[in-house]
Parts: sequence; C-alpha cells; structure tokens
Amino acid sequence: MAPWTDYKGRLVPLKLATFVALFGPGLWIIWQWSQDDLGPKPVTEALHQTGTWSVHLLLISLAITPLRAIAHWPRLIDIRRMVGVAACLYLIIHFALYVLDQKGDLLRVVSEIALRFYLTIGFVALLGIVALGVTSTDGWVHRLGSLRWNQLHRTIYWLTVLAFIHAFLQSKVDVSDWVMLSGLFVAMMMWRFAKKHGQEGLVPLLAIAALASVATAMVESLWYFGKTGVAASRVLMANFDPDMAMRPAQWVLVWLCLVLPLRAFGLWRGDKSRKARA
Repeated sequence: MAPWTDYKGRLVPLKLATFVALFGPGLWIIWQWSQDDLGPKPVTEALHQTGTWSVHLLLISLAITPLRAIAHWPRLIDIRRMVGVAACLYLIIHFALYVLDQKGDLLRVVSEIALRFYLTIGFVALLGIVALGVTSTDGWVHRLGSLRWNQLHRTIYWLTVLAFIHAFLQSKVDVSDWVMLSGLFVAMMMWRFAKKHGQEGLVPLLAIAALASVATAMVESLWYFGKTGVAASRVLMANFDPDMAMRPAQWVLVWLCLVLPLRAFGLWRGDKSRKARA
C-alpha cells in the first residue's frame, strides 16, 4: 500500500497532496544549501531549520484531531500518521546534522549530550519520538493491543513539552516563534480538556483562544525574566501596547480566532449529516 492510497489501493488526493508537501521543507533546505544561502555555517543552519520543522510538523500532527472534530472533517485523520512520521524523520535528520556539525566525533557527541542539559532533554525527546514513529504501524497496534498502544502514544504530549524545553534552552535571545508555538500547543491541550467535558461549541473555543493568548503572554514574560532579568510586567504589558509590533500572544489569538469559522462550518456539516441520515 502506497502512502497516498487507502486500504483498498485507491488514490486519496488529500494523502497525495500531504505526501508531496512534506518534502517541501527538506527540498527548500537543500536548495538554500546549493545556492550558498545558509550562511557561513551551512550545517549549523540546516541543523536549526530541520529542528524547527520537526517541531512544526509535530504540532501539525497533534492539531489534526482537534481540527477534524472542529471542522467535522473525518477524512483529515488519514494524514495524521503520515505527518507524525515526517516529523520523526526530520528529527532524525536534525540529529544526523548535529553529528556532522561535530565532525562525526561520536565521543564528543555523547559527552555533549551527557553534559549539556538542553541536549540531554533533546536526546530524550528524540528517542521517545523515534520509538513512537517505529510503533506507528498497524502491525504494532496489533502486537501491543489498542489499549497499550494508545497509552504509549499518549506520551507524545510529554515528549512535545521536552522538545519545547530543548528549543527554548538552545535559543539565544529571541524566542518569539517558540513562544507562539507553545501557546498553540497549550490551546490544543485546553481543547482536549474541554472536549472531555463535552464543551465543543463556539463559546468554549473563544474562551480557549483568550486563555491560550494570556498563557502565551505569561510564558514569554517569565522566559525573558528568567533569561535576561527583564521585568516580567514589562514584557506582559508589551502585549497590550498598540504601538508595539505584534507579540506571540496576539498571534496565538489571531490564529485561534481563525478556527471559529471552521467550527461554525463543522456544526453546519454535522447538522446536515444528521438530517441526511434521518
């Protein structure tokens, strides 16, 4: 069975489009490298880009279940495994580039991972995500049983937290992108909590958008306070200053508000499907 077909071997356009799109980041990095656009240290830059893309794809894979429910789009689940495996592969390339960046000196690689906290955390996340990638097949579902398989794969949320910690700690000063991504991750976790308690309407989604935005601002404030000593209140107030550039918390609010029309559409589709079955 090809990645772009269903279990009966029929072409699924969504799976094909996703499969092709997942090569995009890698091809873009290769193109930049061939054009000498990765700067004086191309391996280091490619290392950073693959790490960033792996986390982006990881979040996209986690967002598929909420978006599937919100938009009432069952077929969206067809691409979740593919995106998750792609995130795993980019992470493996990320690690391979780190080894290359260390001139292939495996002893140095091992010592760096053991001695540098952010590398230790990143390596634990790598091992965990690779384990989930390897066991993502139907064969492993059968071997482990659905209950144990689901328990194992729920660790992806903790592994994502470790990936964020690694990303924050290895960053220099500007962590705006990581703050925004962490805010979106918090929103996904809030959605899962709300869904578990039967709160899936437009009002709960609007509340999640507001709370996730506030949480994002708090993460940014606490990070800069701990990293640079800048007063947390100053960073927090910058999120409410109209003369300042858009802050991560504001971007989180914008992205999550864009989900509201999807929910309205999903409710309409769900109602239409129920009437058709009746």
